[in-house]
Amino acid sequence: MPSLQSYSTFGLSASCDSIELFTDVSSFLSIYNSIKNRTDNAIYILGGGSNSIFTNDFDGTVLVNEIKGISHFDTESHHFLRVGAGENWHDFVTLCMNEKWYGFENLALIPGSVGACPIQNIGAYGVEVNTLIEKVECVFLKTGEQVVLSNEDCQFGYRDSVIKHELANKVLITHVNFKLPKHYELETSYGELAALSEPTPEKIYSKVIEIRKSKLPDPAELGNAGSFFKNPVVSQAVYQGIAQEYDSVPHFVVSGSTELSSIENEQIKIPAAWLIDQAGFKGKTLNKVRCHPTQPLVLTNLGGATGSDVITMAKDIIASVHEKFGIQLEPEVRLLGNKGLISL
Repeated sequence: MPSLQSYSTFGLSASCDSIELFTDVSSFLSIYNSIKNRTDNAIYILGGGSNSIFTNDFDGTVLVNEIKGISHFDTESHHFLRVGAGENWHDFVTLCMNEKWYGFENLALIPGSVGACPIQNIGAYGVEVNTLIEKVECVFLKTGEQVVLSNEDCQFGYRDSVIKHELANKVLITHVNFKLPKHYELETSYGELAALSEPTPEKIYSKVIEIRKSKLPDPAELGNAGSFFKNPVVSQAVYQGIAQEYDSVPHFVVSGSTELSSIENEQIKIPAAWLIDQAGFKGKTLNKVRCHPTQPLVLTNLGGATGSDVITMAKDIIASVHEKFGIQLEPEVRLLGNKGLISL
């Protein structure tokens, strides 16, 4: 059975029945239909492996998306990009910076593939990728029909999209189409970006990389899957209850909530890292799984960790944060057992 260890940045020891790579829609459909018709075993489609953790041997076939290619044209007001789902996200962002196709600078150094970005609507430092996505090209697994989802069709939310729900395990993303305005306001309101003098896209791009490298472990050196949990969004009442006890609780008003009728209806995002830190997990180790000492939102594999260790640590964090704050953390990563996705 082939090993999956190198196909997931968390690097747990796991295997599967077979691994197949595909580079275009026709090769994917040929492989997928062949497997589907000859076995009842599970099929899992994998991108860069930075958001999937195989907690056990997978009883089935893993299909790895290697669809590449980047095309560009522009108008007087916008840049338009069509990008293969198998392209590396950060390499793509770097190319855009070099070509002066601006807009992605806040999203630098996020691990994973381009095809993964719309699924969980990746975001960082005040920017979410849905604001730059025009449409997403997909293939329905059951029929092979190729469809195009508009931005509205994707039903984007905070780290969320229709592809995580109604279309989960029903479509393959083949390409993502981006629409970048040539004139826009730089986002520098988050954290250390606010201290930049005379900010430019290049300065933001470099600063984001500097910040992420200082706080986040490199998966090539220390196994991890980036942010393990979503930052929870809570009501104004829940936030006020926490703020009464903790004067310095960090928080952000969720975009769009200020348009609601009153401040009581505002939705507030509280960093999961702060909650986890307050619950006492920063730097804590369980066997070979560690809550990272400079960014507790990240769980790391110290070498030889098991899926059981990961699940136990994650459940302990969820239970402790809920007991202390009444907030239910949700995983941002996708956890897989022997038959497919599992929930905590």
